[in-house]
Amino acid sequence: MNLSKLRNFIVLLTLLILAGGMGFNLGQKSVKPYFPHPQVLNREAPPLTMVDFSLFWDVWERVSKDFIDKKALDPQKMVWGAISGMVQSLGDPYTVFLPPQQNKEAKEDLGGLFEGIGAQLGVNDKKIVVIAPLKGTPAESAGIKAGDWIVKVDGKETGGWTLPEAVSKIRGPKGTKVTLTIVHREEEKSVEVSVTRDKILVKSVESWVKDIKDIKEIKEINNLKGTVAYLRLLRFGDQTNAEWEKAVQEISNFNSPVGGQSPSSLNGLILDLRNNPGGYLQGAVFITSEFLKEGVIVKQENASGAHQTYSVSREGKFLRIPLVVLINKGSASASEIVAGALKERGRAKLVGETTFGKGSIQEAQDLKGDAGLHITNAKWLLPSGRSVNGTGIDPDVKIEDDTKTENIDEQLEKAVEVLVK
Repeated sequence: MNLSKLRNFIVLLTLLILAGGMGFNLGQKSVKPYFPHPQVLNREAPPLTMVDFSLFWDVWERVSKDFIDKKALDPQKMVWGAISGMVQSLGDPYTVFLPPQQNKEAKEDLGGLFEGIGAQLGVNDKKIVVIAPLKGTPAESAGIKAGDWIVKVDGKETGGWTLPEAVSKIRGPKGTKVTLTIVHREEEKSVEVSVTRDKILVKSVESWVKDIKDIKEIKEINNLKGTVAYLRLLRFGDQTNAEWEKAVQEISNFNSPVGGQSPSSLNGLILDLRNNPGGYLQGAVFITSEFLKEGVIVKQENASGAHQTYSVSREGKFLRIPLVVLINKGSASASEIVAGALKERGRAKLVGETTFGKGSIQEAQDLKGDAGLHITNAKWLLPSGRSVNGTGIDPDVKIEDDTKTENIDEQLEKAVEVLVK
């Protein structure tokens, strides 16, 4: 398997709704079929596969002949819809077929540049939810928050949409608007939110080094003193490793004897994985290797039952610095691999909330005509062999961010306290 194609995705768990209708005749009338007998290429079934397609072609011809809106009959879209239905019949929300436009959008998302509102989507209890609004995006400015349930998009119910469909409906050209009907977490009534789309450039890494007294997001903590480094990882995408290495080097330069600083000038480092929806599996291995000298990071179990182990892959720069990892319900997939490995290996304390709980691996495959297939081909396990799928990873220190205190980050505050005390 090509590791460069392994990706973790947060996918919306939806059911395919086929809008049907009952027809009746007000008299016999001859109607010319639109395309009842299409020319079909490559219709032979794979070897040793017995498939009766008579019902499929029966329905195809009936729809072509009897459906009232002939302009809506698009053979290519009907084929794509049939393939999507076949894939969804597997019952796995993370295995999806992507028509060309949706495949393009999925690649743009991992590339970090697209036009839309800037919100990562996920699934909870078969509902389309916001995993996290990206920092500085229209979604964040409109008040959309992690855990929001998206009920409608431009008045259309979201039930029955796959992840690529939801992304296509919500994304759009810069300057255009989309109206979302959402139910905020722990509320019952829905509200409509109009969001103006913009160009979204998603950075993978944010970092700083500050004296505790200069961290504006926290209150004064019992007169604690010291200097801490902060690394926020927002995704595991195409540019993540390069951005990470640059940020790590800047922190390393601060924490070196150059310029009068001593090697022990930092009290510790906070790795912020909150609202990180995941991405490339090998990216998780790369990041975790920054903090561990050796040993297992993650295990993979394939469909055949075969196991593969991914261990520390390089020499990290932060092998001994005290470490606290911030997590929340928006931490998913690859970010859970990092947090889980660092916790089980005894390298870091986790602060925040229980993570999302996505323990499967998808391979992104390109198909003919620029279409794509994201197919679940394995599951990943923590070094101990435990799966987090559906359960997530619990923090060592549980604390929620108080939404009423907009200027104070209680989770970051607790991380600093745990790190310095």
